[in-house]
Amino acid sequence: MTATTSATKHPKGLYVLFFTEMWERFGYYLMLGIFSLYMLDGWENGGMGFSSLKKSDIYGTYIGLVYLTPFVGGLLADRILGYRKSIFAGGLLMAAGYLSLAIHDTTAFYVGLLLIILGNGMFKPNISTLVGNLYNTDAYRANKDAGFNIFYMGINVGAFVCNFVAAYMQINWGWGYAFAAAGVGMLIGLVIFAFGTKHVKEADVIKPVQAGDMSTGRILLITLLPMFVFGVLGYLIPGNLLGTDTNDAFIFGCIPVIAFFIYLYAKANAEDKRPIGALLAVFGCLVIFWAVFHQNGDALTVFAKDHTDREMSTGISDVADKMGMAQTVTNRGASTDANSANYFASMAQERVPAEGGSLKLYSTQLYQSINPFWVVLLTPVIVGFWGFMRSRRKEPTTPTKIAIGLVITALSALVMVGAVVATNNLESKASSLWLIASYGVITIGELCLSPMGLSLVSKLSPPRITALMMGGFFLSTSVGNKLSGMLSGLWEGFEDKTHFFYMNFGLAMAAALMLFLMLRWLNGVMREKNIY
Repeated sequence: MTATTSATKHPKGLYVLFFTEMWERFGYYLMLGIFSLYMLDGWENGGMGFSSLKKSDIYGTYIGLVYLTPFVGGLLADRILGYRKSIFAGGLLMAAGYLSLAIHDTTAFYVGLLLIILGNGMFKPNISTLVGNLYNTDAYRANKDAGFNIFYMGINVGAFVCNFVAAYMQINWGWGYAFAAAGVGMLIGLVIFAFGTKHVKEADVIKPVQAGDMSTGRILLITLLPMFVFGVLGYLIPGNLLGTDTNDAFIFGCIPVIAFFIYLYAKANAEDKRPIGALLAVFGCLVIFWAVFHQNGDALTVFAKDHTDREMSTGISDVADKMGMAQTVTNRGASTDANSANYFASMAQERVPAEGGSLKLYSTQLYQSINPFWVVLLTPVIVGFWGFMRSRRKEPTTPTKIAIGLVITALSALVMVGAVVATNNLESKASSLWLIASYGVITIGELCLSPMGLSLVSKLSPPRITALMMGGFFLSTSVGNKLSGMLSGLWEGFEDKTHFFYMNFGLAMAAALMLFLMLRWLNGVMREKNIY
């Protein structure tokens, strides 16, 4: 027994990475939970004062780029830096980015986003790779799926708590203090990682390249330079193809990176070719999941802000006021601010307060904690269910779990169709229970899919390029995230809002169907590798 293992079925290093990731995601999701609201709020209130379209454009571009850079971060960790050094570098960059956002300045806003994008690229693929590497011994190999589920719960503990901190800091102190709290959370995560690094040291192994593998410099040259050139061309083409110039620039810029992964598959040796091909096929389906899922930070945040009944009862509002969690909207007649006016717009007239009157509302930020709450609550249930199925030798393969997750994701969109129908196309306020239920359903899909995707990469990737392939996983997340912003930007264009959610349902079901059609092949690849 080594210092990094115990008599339990999970290595000690898992819990070091659990708490490191918990604090990193505390910062990341704190920022993401208030990002759209900050951009929409007026400059005089400490926000950026952007239009709804510009907000969705920036949101989609940011969450797209933040998961595009793991391709580079994974490559550098695989070939040069190792995983622990990359995690430290990424964490420091992200902390600096959050603290830059705390400065109410346009330049600081964009510099902060750039630092977070670069930092996440160094951090995200490599901590996930370390988790997988901890399970590459016979003592732990069978528990890899469960290990990723536990790790994923750490992500969501941070994501749950952060929104209460964000609401308190923003309401009582302003946007800048909320962003600064994200930076502090990231630094706490790095301190935990530094003290626990001895428990993950043995998992930080750089695998030597093989004969015929492309050099690191050449990979960067044939991907980063064309990515920049393609992005510029996409931005400069007359008009735009995908709604905005930045949409065109992002999607065009992804083409060289996608082409590289296709090249990686084409040039792979016989042993690696089928596993790499299987991963790329799954990545393609996962794009749609992320396009639907990450609307929680944009379209569904707008749904919570403007169309959900957030009014507090008197007793609750008194407690919430003391905790700094209540938001006040006031009817000032013709001079009512935009946020209050939007909330009053779909209220029954008799419930709108008289001029000069106000209402106490649950802060919109708190709705961002619904999904991580469900993750924390349901993870033990899902892990226990898969364990029960394994004991009966009926546990689905990892690709099958992912396909099931896509179907469940599609069903979550139908819950929101019900919300729109129940409010007569949002002519009245929707109960918060609709969002709670929709997030609950999509969380089950997420738990069948997202941690299983990480586990699948760890299982099928050739060892010398595990972090690079983890970057490929996050590339699919990146493209999906950008699409989520593009889809959210369509919200205002749908007169009948049920059509918006039917669109999401159709996309998720189409991806699920594609994956089910590939299951025989994917499961065959798993059997060839003697993994399930």
